[in-house]
Amino acid sequence: MKKGDFVKISYVGTLETGEVFDLTDAETAKKEGIYSSKIVYGDLPIIVGANFMIKGLDNALLDLNVGDKRDIEIKPEDGFGERDARLVRTVPRKFFRDQKVEPRPGMIVDFGGAKGRIQSVDGGRIRVDFNNPLAGHLLKYHMEVKEKIDTPTDQVKSIFEFFGARDADPKIESNIVNINIRLPAQLKERISSLIIEYVKGIEKVNFTESFEKNGTKA
Repeated sequence: MKKGDFVKISYVGTLETGEVFDLTDAETAKKEGIYSSKIVYGDLPIIVGANFMIKGLDNALLDLNVGDKRDIEIKPEDGFGERDARLVRTVPRKFFRDQKVEPRPGMIVDFGGAKGRIQSVDGGRIRVDFNNPLAGHLLKYHMEVKEKIDTPTDQVKSIFEFFGARDADPKIESNIVNINIRLPAQLKERISSLIIEYVKGIEKVNFTESFEKNGTKA
């Protein structure tokens, strides 16, 4: 593989203990007892070298071809980083009282977009860990490269699919992508920049939204 290739991969990610923390296959999730109906399972479309994955996996893909399976170990510096003691902070209980939240260990809290996990509750002092839960861990992945995505239309669709828009139906006319879909402005900008940078021949992306008679957006 080389940077800029579009491929679909499957993987299972585990901690040193063997605990599965991420995977793409629904049947494997059921066997491990971690299946969730809220998660969309299936082979993941990615662009090699475009930061769709952690650094260690991105680098490993450069040595693989379609059909290859590989067991990969990712050190913290190539994964989610080392743990930072400065990101474990004490928050006054008053903050939670003002938010009408009763803090308890293990609870995930959101501080203006920065998410943390409550470590302990001690009277008026609440310790919150803002490190990524996978920070500091050696991660183990079993990864398979399932297929390569070659046509511009499929490549554009794969970018939308990666960001959760699995039903997107983009149309390519000459060097322009046209699509009728409702997405946040920031996500539109991100998707557009990826399409223009990585899909050969595309120079412009047009987003439109349509409205039906009952007032809902199509």
